[in-house]
Formats: sequence, structure tokens, C-alpha cells
Amino acid sequence: MIATSEQDVQGLTEIGRIVRLILNDVEALVRPGITTLELDERVRVLLKEHDAQSAPKLAYDFPGYSCISVGHEAAHGIPGSRILLEGQLVNIDVSAEKNGYWADSGRSIPVGKVTDQLISLCAVTKKALEAGIKAARAGYPINSIGRAVEAVAKKGGFQIIDGLVGHGVGRHIHEPPEVHNRYLPSGREILEEGLVLTIGPFLTNGKGRYREADDGWTLLTWDGSPAAQFEHTLIITKNAPIIVT
Repeated sequence: MIATSEQDVQGLTEIGRIVRLILNDVEALVRPGITTLELDERVRVLLKEHDAQSAPKLAYDFPGYSCISVGHEAAHGIPGSRILLEGQLVNIDVSAEKNGYWADSGRSIPVGKVTDQLISLCAVTKKALEAGIKAARAGYPINSIGRAVEAVAKKGGFQIIDGLVGHGVGRHIHEPPEVHNRYLPSGREILEEGLVLTIGPFLTNGKGRYREADDGWTLLTWDGSPAAQFEHTLIITKNAPIIVT
């Protein structure tokens, strides 16, 4: 989507704010002993309170109101009876629609006390997202984002999970273009002012590959290593992008 009016910016800002508030609320509930279904139920209640709809349900009939991935589940985990345990990482991805506008955000959250390595994995992934956002400017090629993300990941000693990417958003949950987390020489498309997209680095301390689980939804790291992800929706401008989530 290209945001071309103040109405577009306001609509995106509103749904982005709702997504952010939901994530903040649910993050505060994360603790050992809670189930991923209990977290997802809170997402359902909050979406209803804000008169918004779950994007994965609306777009894909996903079996949950949010995607909740634990440990070596990199993305699209299905909420269920799984109990969170001390020392795990849980990624909560909330995407929603209201009044025809869509936004998407996610974050990895420690469950209780975690290892220093997992703390570092989260910190570097978040730093990679921040670097990608700083590189997202109108008039620059889209691969500037991947270059910035990749540099931070490499310096931090972690691997990018290839194939898991950011994306256009705004009028649907997944739109062109793909926003890769690695520098691709072919990614010369120029970022246009008003373009709405997500940046979402996925990092791991193992091999940078993934596979699909038997449930047909969940994406797992290839070797069972933990994964972390942080994601924001933003609007491209000539200066710093507008972060709506």
C-alpha cells in the first residue's frame, strides 16, 4: 500500500496503536505456567474491545487470533494447551485490521529467567530491527534495509533465518514487496514515499534455515535452535519512517 492521504496515515496509525497496546498488554501476562491459548484469548478480548479483527483469521482462517511461537518455533505457532516454561523464549505476533487498514507487529519475550545467550539473541535481533528502520528511506533501494539488518546480525554472531522476511502491508496482511533481512544485489527497487511495510528480522544461533511443521502452519528452525524476531509496521518518508506499531 502507498499511503497517499491524511486519512490513510490516520487509519494506519489507529490500527498500529491497537496492535501495540495489545502486544504490551499480553507481554505483561507472559510467565511460567501460563498457556499460549490463555495469551491468545487475551488477544481476542482486546481485539473485540477495540472493534478490530484478527488479521490471520480474517485473511487465512488461521486457528488462533495471534501467532504464538515458542523456542525453536520461528513463526506462525498455533496457540494451544502448551504451558510456557521458565527459560523459554516466546514470540507473540499480533496483526489486525480495522476500517480497511492492516498493521502487523511482533516481539520475542523471555519467560522468566533465560540464559545470557537468549538475552543476547533478543538484544541483537532488536538492534537489527532498529538498524533496518534507520535504513528505510524514500529514494533508497530496498536492499539497504537487508544490508543494515545483516550487518548487525553478523557483528552479533547470529544467523539470519533465510526466507522469513518482512513485507508490504496496509490494505491486506501480506502485500508486495518482500523485505529481506539480508543484502540481495537484485533488490534495487526504490523505496517510495508513503510505502507501508514491515521490517522483521528473524535470527538464530543455529543454522539459518527453517522447515514447516506437520500442522501446516508453524515454521521451525531447521536444527531445533531457538529463534527470535522483532517486527514493526512503518510508513516510508524522505526522513525517518513513521513507525505505526
